[in-house]
Amino acid sequence: MTLPNIQTHRANLNNYGSGSYLASDVTVLLNIVDKDAVADVPVSQKEALIQSGQRHYSDMLTLEQAPTAMHEQLYRQALTQGGERAATDIAHLAHTLRDVFGHDVSDEHPLILVSLVRAGLPIGVLLQRALSDTESSYYLPSKHYGISIIRDRGLDPAALQMLLDAYPNSPIVFVDGWTGKGAIYQELARSLDVFSDTSHARFANIFHQGANVIPLLTLADPAGVAWLAASAEDWLIPSGLLNSTVSGLISRSLYTEPQSGLHRSVFYEDLIEADHSLAFIDHVDATRRSLTAPPECLPTYQQPRYQTAALIDTLAADYGITNRNRIKPTIAEATRAILRRDPERILLATAAHPDTVLLRHLCEQRGITIDVLGDKILPYQAITLIKQRTTDN
Repeated sequence: MTLPNIQTHRANLNNYGSGSYLASDVTVLLNIVDKDAVADVPVSQKEALIQSGQRHYSDMLTLEQAPTAMHEQLYRQALTQGGERAATDIAHLAHTLRDVFGHDVSDEHPLILVSLVRAGLPIGVLLQRALSDTESSYYLPSKHYGISIIRDRGLDPAALQMLLDAYPNSPIVFVDGWTGKGAIYQELARSLDVFSDTSHARFANIFHQGANVIPLLTLADPAGVAWLAASAEDWLIPSGLLNSTVSGLISRSLYTEPQSGLHRSVFYEDLIEADHSLAFIDHVDATRRSLTAPPECLPTYQQPRYQTAALIDTLAADYGITNRNRIKPTIAEATRAILRRDPERILLATAAHPDTVLLRHLCEQRGITIDVLGDKILPYQAITLIKQRTTDN
């Protein structure tokens, strides 16, 4: 590929938006559609359609409403409580990326951060801000994009190909917020398998850390599947408490057949007044720039450890669950499942842990059963079990 063609591909990427983030923060490779063109499916109906196998979750959307006052208050508390930890974690991650890629990237061939929409977006934006900080010790030429990944249907191949065409000599690192069971890791691995042959022209873009090493980065990795993570703890990541209003006002992605273009998403223009996306980034980024302790290099892993696989097996057996998609571990995923799905019960490690205040509040509001299981569910602090609407498939 000649340089002019590469520049044309890069220019084409600029035609896509950034949600409510700054253009310098991220380019989101999604086909943004009007919410009036999307069927607003009630949660209970959506749950029945998903579990019966009549519809895939990525073919439907329950349109978001503005968070309640209580929800907003708990988000602000989480940001106050966890903002410095998030900032420190981002500094460590950026420092580690600088250590790994410092000799391999340049302005012409930058590191490509690919955030998995949506939970990866806030983390990717924070990393892009950190790597772009010329006053830091971990400055690194990088570009940041967001692309869709959907369970059972994979990474958006059209979006990934756009990046490979535009940056044929750049390494790609995939960014997510946290890991739950490791399902998205497995989906990512399946989607990237086509590049795993060492003779593939784009092998080095993906498998730059070695054959079969999926370069997934997360803020938290309880499942033990990420190549690089700030910790393996399940903690109250502030961005995990909200949905679109901390993720650039972008909806969960909707599937599109590869021949028909990019995966789709809705931009929630009606939620602009409730949007925390930029304020969250500015707060954590300012905290990062004020840190005085030097950043540390974090360990990287060549293989997933699947450290919670046995726990998930045990829970499935104990609660008679044959479809593991009904098990939603981590505080963030458990909270999102309560807001977007139809939960049967919540499992907690501790009855009154400060990180699960919102979960417990939502359970009280909706009359959802809480089981306190202690060390049995660690390292997870919380797990939502989705109600069975029909025979599992």
